[in-house]
Amino acid sequence: MAHHELDVKGLNCPLPVLKAKKFMKSLDSGETLEVLSTDPGLVMDMASLCRATGNTLVEQDEDDGVYRFLLKK
Repeated sequence: MAHHELDVKGLNCPLPVLKAKKFMKSLDSGETLEVLSTDPGLVMDMASLCRATGNTLVEQDEDDGVYRFLLKK
């Protein structure tokens, strides 16, 4: 279960990844963030974000057009 949730459904690139990046900066080490999005482009963007920031992409899935990402700082 995530410590925090960020719902960016309905927003398109680059807003979802920018909001996730900003939110992750406010977290303490070890905390998690669940991101919910309807932008399929976020699948590649989220992996790139984690590589660039050193955060961990713990889980990722899709259900009926909603993409869910679990990130750990």
